[in-house]
Amino acid sequence: MTTQLLAAPLPHTSSDGVLLLAVLLGIGVIVLLITRFKLHPFLALILGSGVLAAVAGAPFDKLLASFSTGFGSTVASVGLLIGLGAMLGKLLADSGGADIVADTVLRRSSKRMLPWSMALIAAVLGLPLFFEVGVVLLIPIVILVARRGNVPLIRLGIPALAGLSVLHGLVPPHPGPLVAVDALKADLGVTLALGLLIAVPTLIVAGPLFARFAERWVGPLELPPAPPATEEKPERAPSFTAVLATILLPVVLMLGKALADVVIDDPKAMPQRIADFVGSPLIALLAATLLGMLTLGRAAGFTKARISTTMEKSLAPIAGIVFIVGAGGGFKQTLIDVGVGDAVSSWSAKWSISALLLGWLIAVLIRLATGSATVATITAAGIVAPLAADLSTTHAALLVLAIGAGSLFLSHVNDAGFWLVKEYFGMTVGQTLKSWSVMETLISVTAIALILPLSLII
Repeated sequence: MTTQLLAAPLPHTSSDGVLLLAVLLGIGVIVLLITRFKLHPFLALILGSGVLAAVAGAPFDKLLASFSTGFGSTVASVGLLIGLGAMLGKLLADSGGADIVADTVLRRSSKRMLPWSMALIAAVLGLPLFFEVGVVLLIPIVILVARRGNVPLIRLGIPALAGLSVLHGLVPPHPGPLVAVDALKADLGVTLALGLLIAVPTLIVAGPLFARFAERWVGPLELPPAPPATEEKPERAPSFTAVLATILLPVVLMLGKALADVVIDDPKAMPQRIADFVGSPLIALLAATLLGMLTLGRAAGFTKARISTTMEKSLAPIAGIVFIVGAGGGFKQTLIDVGVGDAVSSWSAKWSISALLLGWLIAVLIRLATGSATVATITAAGIVAPLAADLSTTHAALLVLAIGAGSLFLSHVNDAGFWLVKEYFGMTVGQTLKSWSVMETLISVTAIALILPLSLII
């Protein structure tokens, strides 16, 4: 989850110890208000930000600007994607397109293999997609497959989320790995190859295998209600090819952007400028939504009026999600602006350990403190960049992966992605911690456990 940084951080005079206390109290207040007092997460995140700023010694007028900046930038990026994804998801559901995908997956996979199928689908879609885009495209299909196959939602949801998250943190062309590749002067092709090598076993462990435990820890989740039987049925169903083409359009556009960045590598060249524009997440998902109006809506016999009604109805249920995710971004921005990231950087400078483990640990600390995988990757890469000058090509690539693995560690209440997953799956904070947060930690630990021994043999 990316967030625009303020030009001027919040003024503070707190020591590193006071900052740590502020972080712990801020997070503790949020968890307590939600779990014990049943306060809405949007309000809890606002109050938690106030506690954080007060303990850290930041002026409250600056707190408002910091929280507003984080909220606004998160809603502007993630909120727009959620809105477009909701429109496309509603078109998929109402036109029968999601039914076709679900039936195809169920027909070609046994009940036992469904988690593995969802992990594979998520990994393929997640290669070029931003995590948030992948979530809004995949979750409606995951829910429908769970309902049709009579499979617990968490058993399919964890493999899908793991597929998206592993690719997001470890494999270019995602923004975090790309920034680290540039900062460490690593070879992109080697990083991509090693990233896929690490990603496959990591996905197996954190996806289908962990889903068995998460299912027991979380318990049964209530599936969103199916569309009412009295709802007007489509005259005909769109073809599987049309549905697949619509879903994969953002994938193709973003992958084209990534290839253009590698092959052309000239920001001023017109082909790359075009690829960068149409391959941005917002434009790619907008294009898929507009295409879906034809390939899903019109193909199902919908009138223009019904397509418009479908679009309108898709937005109401996601209002709460957008506000909660935005508030999560505001809390994260407050953490960054009171100087938590700088404090973590200063602590890390005092350590004397291997470059790979150091990069992972720095990314872990910044991830825990700020909630942002991208901020953790960028900061950690900048800190260990001098060490990369003496590394071989393969070890520089492994350092990129170590930092990416650390950036995924233990997503919790200061990560807007935590709230995105919680709301989409209808889980409590405790259930989200037991499933999503543990899954992210497992990805991080498994990846570094593979990277370190691999560094000894290549």
